[in-house]
Amino acid sequence: MNHLERAIDNQNQGWKYILVFFISLIIGQMIGAIPLVIVIAVSSYKNGGVIAPPENMMDLSVYGIDPNLGLVLMVIPFLVSLIIAIFLIKAFHKRTYLEVINGGLSFRFNRFFVGFVLWAIISVGFLFADLALNPDNFEFRFNLSSFIPLVLISFLFIPFQAGTEEFLFRGYFAQGVAAWTKRRWLVILIPSLFFALLHSMNPEVGEFGFWSVMPMYFMFGVTFALVSTLDDGIELAIGVHASNNVFSSIFVTTKSSVLQTPALFFQKEVDPFRDLWILLFASVVCIAFLAYKYKWDFRILTTKVRPAETAEVAIKFLKEKTSRRL
Repeated sequence: MNHLERAIDNQNQGWKYILVFFISLIIGQMIGAIPLVIVIAVSSYKNGGVIAPPENMMDLSVYGIDPNLGLVLMVIPFLVSLIIAIFLIKAFHKRTYLEVINGGLSFRFNRFFVGFVLWAIISVGFLFADLALNPDNFEFRFNLSSFIPLVLISFLFIPFQAGTEEFLFRGYFAQGVAAWTKRRWLVILIPSLFFALLHSMNPEVGEFGFWSVMPMYFMFGVTFALVSTLDDGIELAIGVHASNNVFSSIFVTTKSSVLQTPALFFQKEVDPFRDLWILLFASVVCIAFLAYKYKWDFRILTTKVRPAETAEVAIKFLKEKTSRRL
């Protein structure tokens, strides 16, 4: 094990994490949003400067901005935040971006693609089932001229948005919690809670209420964290997260969705409680498949996070103990 263990050093002072998150997330997002602000200002000027505030703050079409351009503009702040975070973590913690991702190995692209494809298959399966059971709840909106750019933009840009969130929460923050508490279950729960709170300003929360939507964000966080902890790195979580967002961008949008895109289908009514149960089932299927494929040992979740060399000894003992029982 290398990912969480890498953070057990003398570079985990709390003020460093506060500064990294504040500068990368707040300042980074503000700097990255400058192109969006400029485009909104220009579009507003061209339309006489009088524009009614949108019901969904992420709906940039009210400013006359093409949804595909709007998607690019909304991803730029995440790219800026990621770049800033990488530099600050190196400066404050003497930790490279690869050490944050998986403890220092090369980026495991095969893991990323497995996570991406697996979640895409699960999502498409549930979509087809929903279309068959509730056809009247979906409106088909295919426009070739806008759909092709949407597909290209989604596949090129959205993984960076998802990767930024995973890098900061399942990578950086998880390592900090591991260094402070030495408890893997806290590594799963604490970053997931903050991850959910980060999304509390999303338009879905305003539409359906805090307690209706927050459990879904928290469950997403727990799923990503559990996968990252068991796999000793965040590549699978990045793949699953990116796949979920790309799917939402390309296939289904709603009036309250944070991704206002020219997707294939517009879903008229959304039931957050029903979606929570679907997400739970999808997450179980995803984790079960990955656990089988990569031969994960769930007992590792009950072991303490130790320095790397000590952790390797503990894992070796655990495997030997299992083989003797068999």
